[in-house]
Amino acid sequence: MYTPQDEKRLYEQAKALLTADAKNAEETIVQLREAIIYADWKYYVQSEPVLADVEYDTLYKKLKQQEKEHPELVTEDSPTQRVAIGLSERFPTVSHLVPMLSLDNTYNAEDLTDWDRKCREFAGTEEIEYCVEPKYDGASISLIYEDGRLARGATRGDGVMGEDVTNNIKQIKAIPLSAELMKQGVRQIEIRGEIVIHKNVFEAFNKQRVAEGLSPLANPRNAASGTLRMLDPAEVRKRGLNAILYHISDYTLADNVERPKELSTHYGSLKWLYSLGYPTPAKEMKVFKHIDEVIAYCHEFEGQRDSLAFEVDGLVIKVNDFAMQDKMGMTSHHPRWAVAYKFKARQATSKLVDVEFQVGRVGAITPVAKIEPVHIGGVTVRSVSLFNEDVIREKDLRIGDTVLVERAGDVIPYIVKPLTELRTGDETEIKFPTHCPACNSELEKQPDEAAWRCINITCPVQVVERMIHFASKDAMDIRSLGNANVQKFYELGLLPDIPGIYHIDWSKVQGMEGFGEKSVTNLKQAIEQSKGQPLYRLIFGLGIRHVGETTAKTLASAVTHIREFYEWDVERLSQLQDIGPKVATSVVDFFKLDANKVMIEKLDAAGVNLANDSKGAQPDGELAGKTFLFTGTLSQFKRSDAETMVENKGGAILGGVSSKLNYLVVGEDAGSKLEKAKKLGTVTILTEQEFLELIG
Repeated sequence: MYTPQDEKRLYEQAKALLTADAKNAEETIVQLREAIIYADWKYYVQSEPVLADVEYDTLYKKLKQQEKEHPELVTEDSPTQRVAIGLSERFPTVSHLVPMLSLDNTYNAEDLTDWDRKCREFAGTEEIEYCVEPKYDGASISLIYEDGRLARGATRGDGVMGEDVTNNIKQIKAIPLSAELMKQGVRQIEIRGEIVIHKNVFEAFNKQRVAEGLSPLANPRNAASGTLRMLDPAEVRKRGLNAILYHISDYTLADNVERPKELSTHYGSLKWLYSLGYPTPAKEMKVFKHIDEVIAYCHEFEGQRDSLAFEVDGLVIKVNDFAMQDKMGMTSHHPRWAVAYKFKARQATSKLVDVEFQVGRVGAITPVAKIEPVHIGGVTVRSVSLFNEDVIREKDLRIGDTVLVERAGDVIPYIVKPLTELRTGDETEIKFPTHCPACNSELEKQPDEAAWRCINITCPVQVVERMIHFASKDAMDIRSLGNANVQKFYELGLLPDIPGIYHIDWSKVQGMEGFGEKSVTNLKQAIEQSKGQPLYRLIFGLGIRHVGETTAKTLASAVTHIREFYEWDVERLSQLQDIGPKVATSVVDFFKLDANKVMIEKLDAAGVNLANDSKGAQPDGELAGKTFLFTGTLSQFKRSDAETMVENKGGAILGGVSSKLNYLVVGEDAGSKLEKAKKLGTVTILTEQEFLELIG
């Protein structure tokens, strides 16, 4: 349909139109139509979106506004006059009983208030009850059941005609092949829904694609859409698709049968479907009597979106009463009685302009992509970690690429993939350095690791990062000695290494900008107090590779003094609870290095606690001798707080699932740890509430 040159031109045209002002209405309308039709083709037919949702919505609204201002320029083939492009020649096409319209959408509370006003005007009443449900991010489908059996499943297509994918639909175990509809007097029913894929299934699927040398899919929606339209039903069955059904669009009752009372409201209809075995958002739905309550719930729910098992990109608000829906009607594009409240965009496209290589605390070299600034999920993203050389190679990233960027969990941005179809030939290879960017030492890479490392322990960047980690909250907790102050003191020669923290020349600090008498006194006190921290904090603060806070506690409890580790070997360390050969080797390597022994002796001379006075004491409390592990997203408390509860009652925290584990506490979206615990059969699995009851 499009040549590579066409695709490049239309993509650039779409991006330019996002911010361009309309000078010539006719020309602008033509360009907007071209760009939107191209984006529709990429999204619906190829399952390879080139625009983020918010970018597409912006173009669509601009076209809609231009056509409203210039109705004489509206044509029958405009994207505003139909739902979407989406037919291919691979499947037979069928007619929907009722057109599958799109939803109007909004990104702010003001638009919702305005929509509520229009609803009340169309309905002719001041009192409207709204039903709110998650807007699942997947592939739209329409299901027809006749005499209680699944007769047909179709894609959205162009909204009037869809592709018959019945055989593929039957591979999705969540969708009933039959239901007790005849007992309810329903001869025929058309149900709308979304084919989705579990986040964990999607993650595993992408890992498999990368392992096979294929590019990862952009998001679960694309995985669901592409799978639904595969020609081999057996392959569809392997992909683990799921479904959420959210609307009854049409139904026919048997003669002399009264309509089930549940079918008078949207909320009731989905509860009714759920009772018949259909997967619906029945548990997630809420009903409100005022738009202000709806808006408050939208804001609340947006913060919970990552706790769901499936991707959600917003909420759908619907007039709950079906009779009122019928009275309000619909436009050629969307029903007037429903609107989608879209969450802040989490994907956008940008250009990869450069890659910088940063040195970490333990010498790992991390490539960081510098991209043209792009707004995602409420923040402007300019830098994105590429993790290691393997990621660059697997994704085939190049300087100059147009890339799809996403913020995982609304926090960490990452590059999903390059849009290779937009390459011009001017892109250049990303060359990984052979020497440390900070000290020019030759880099090394272990056979079983992905990261290149600088092994020069005097590397200036590593020295600073180690001091920052040593002073951090979870280590020695030296407040006021943050990143900026460590960097400043190091550059001024006041802080050469970790022991130097306890020998700062305060006469040179006093009078420095930002360091008045009170600031200096507070920092002195924080440093002095850190000398009495328990041994596990010191061990964690030393920054030994693979030793986290939990492992540091295990190590500290095994000795009376840190010097004992000078004589320990891998075999002895491996006998400790939850410490494997990899961690044990790292600990042995750390304590046999003369430079590290010198550092420990300097800390001892400065008065830092190196002993564990509690070794040998029997832990008390009702959880003494019991081991715990937490997995998934906890809703009632932070994981660190839960671990403290266990330790305060004599229990221990493990770092992974093993035969030594007694209890696994699972939150939302628990993954591989839960499956492993089930397979072991010896681990007691607790919900958050059961955990709280256990610890009293």
